[in-house]
Amino acid sequence: MLTRRLFLSSSIFLFLFILQESLFNLVRLPIGGFSLFLIFTMCWAALSTPEVGALTGFGAGLLLDLAPANEGPIGQWTLILIGVGYGIAFLRYGDDSLRGSPFSLVVLVASGVVVTLGAYLASGVLLGLNLGTGFQLTKNVLGNGIWTLVVAPFLLPIVSRLHRTIFETRETL
Repeated sequence: MLTRRLFLSSSIFLFLFILQESLFNLVRLPIGGFSLFLIFTMCWAALSTPEVGALTGFGAGLLLDLAPANEGPIGQWTLILIGVGYGIAFLRYGDDSLRGSPFSLVVLVASGVVVTLGAYLASGVLLGLNLGTGFQLTKNVLGNGIWTLVVAPFLLPIVSRLHRTIFETRETL
């Protein structure tokens, strides 16, 4: 059962990563744009237990570290997404008021994307990466958060259905 869940989840994430890298990275939107892969990752982690959220962050971070457009060191995305994935899953898993409201899930996902990008930029500065001007980076991070608020409500039902299909066990005695 665990192998089936891991294979199906990995296949979905790999498909979305390839879709993000080949199609959505080419689309230029005002004030930054969005990352479909990060939105999907944050939604998946928010719907999971904290352990699965951390594993989700590990897998997604590993894919982002291996991306051709990645300029940072290997492991930077992985470390950040493990922490954020665990944090989002922990917040949503432990709070009943967050579990019952789709609006709170959208805000949590948008916050998770902004925190992820902010942590990536902060760690990139500490590692000496040349990332651009402060105004440009702030505009991109906040724009990504705004676009995530727009896109996440449309993506959430799809992610929720996929997550429920994979992780719901139907055992008969």
